[in-house]
Amino acid sequence: MRLLLDTHIWLWNFQDQRRLGRRVLRYLQDRENELWLSPISTWEALTLNYKGRIRIKEDLTTWLARATAGTHEAPLTHEIALVARQLPLHQDPADRILAATAEVLDLTLVTADERLLGLGTIRTMANR
Repeated sequence: MRLLLDTHIWLWNFQDQRRLGRRVLRYLQDRENELWLSPISTWEALTLNYKGRIRIKEDLTTWLARATAGTHEAPLTHEIALVARQLPLHQDPADRILAATAEVLDLTLVTADERLLGLGTIRTMANR
């Protein structure tokens, strides 16, 4: 299965796996599954660090290399931007980009955000 990690799922998987549901943790640890990450999640994490909502205690370049190890980098394309704008979804730009990335690249979006679950043709997996 090809799994696109919402920002919080990625951070929890990297820093605090206790916050992940058993089912999701099983899928994330299964080497048969591909883990995908959007650059928008990197931007969100670095913004959270800047605002003091999370603490990255090491050099950001080193942290990013460790935090993204084992993931595939999802492209951020013009098509994804167009789909993101067209989605019938709340206005959070990061959520729109993630949902559009899942749709365009045919990935399953793993999230705990109720607003992103059940988005019609976009496959999602709840943090359970």
